[in-house]
Amino acid sequence: MKKIQIALTTVVFLTIAASLAAQEPRLTNAKVQARNAAAGLEREFRAIVSAQEAPAWIGYAVPVLGEHQMCCWNSTDSYRNAGGCCGGCRLEGSNEVSFNNSDENRSVKLEGPQNMLVLFRVAGKSVEKIRTFSEDCAIDAGGLTVYWLAGVKPADSVALLATFVRAGGPGTSESDDDKPSRRRANAAISAIALHPDAAADAALESFIAPSQSEWLRGQTAFWLGSARERRGYDILKRMIREDPSERVRDKVIFALSVSKVPESVDTMIAVAREDASKRVRGQALFWLGQKAGKKATEAITAAIENDPDTDIKKKAVFALSQLPKDEGVPLLIQVAKTNKNPAVRKQAMFWLGQSNDSRALSFFEQVLKQ
Repeated sequence: MKKIQIALTTVVFLTIAASLAAQEPRLTNAKVQARNAAAGLEREFRAIVSAQEAPAWIGYAVPVLGEHQMCCWNSTDSYRNAGGCCGGCRLEGSNEVSFNNSDENRSVKLEGPQNMLVLFRVAGKSVEKIRTFSEDCAIDAGGLTVYWLAGVKPADSVALLATFVRAGGPGTSESDDDKPSRRRANAAISAIALHPDAAADAALESFIAPSQSEWLRGQTAFWLGSARERRGYDILKRMIREDPSERVRDKVIFALSVSKVPESVDTMIAVAREDASKRVRGQALFWLGQKAGKKATEAITAAIENDPDTDIKKKAVFALSQLPKDEGVPLLIQVAKTNKNPAVRKQAMFWLGQSNDSRALSFFEQVLKQ
């Protein structure tokens, strides 16, 4: 009986050890200090920040939603030769993190647990920067101390990151994006969206409430489309119907265009036909032109024929020019030949001239010979 208990204890110990090891980052040039945050991330995190005058980093690992690669694609050959998905990143350098879905890069690791690393740069007893990485991205800490927190609960991570979103401020001008608080808020939203925990859905829904700024609603919309899969699509569908701001609905259209949910195309088509805002209808047509496909093409041609606004008709003509040439050029020729609106015919001929397609040249020859 004792042998069985010892064996079970050994198995449990090895399992826990393996789990902790799987969460450890591939750090180089770092002074690592291990801490345990199982009793509460916020308390441990704030204790470190409040005592840290010199530059340092605080990091932890949590499960990631879906299969993604987050690393620096302009890293050095020495990083690339170190193995893993994509080389490495310098925490103190200027390298930016690239974000790819697994179906965009087949070298992503598909087996085993998938984690992401969340790191905070701290100096002067405050947080300066937030960065996220894939667990297989090698990280050079630049000789700084890295406080590595074990036992972080995903819900605690979401709660901590949400504090930086709320601290991002209500500003809406483009210049606000240069503010450190806004950059931290951007990074926190993206990190929250990559958490598979239900707490992430609750946090993201709170960010799109009508009381929140247009900037926050629009920024959240992008990550709902790019990362949150079906749940994100359902929220975007509601936003496109209910959000009073055309600026926000404009961003929702782009989020729908990057969503992998098939019904997103149907929703974009409905917006192109029905949204009260000319600006939003035009954006829907533009992004439908990038997606191609029979449904998208039918929606674009329907807008050319039926939308009451000439500017929208012209945007729909441009959308045709963005389709693959075998689809777009014949449709542009048809519009140039038959549309009753001279401004629309002129727009079609302009984009035919930009196509460098032999069929467009033949059409112009016919017109000039008449």
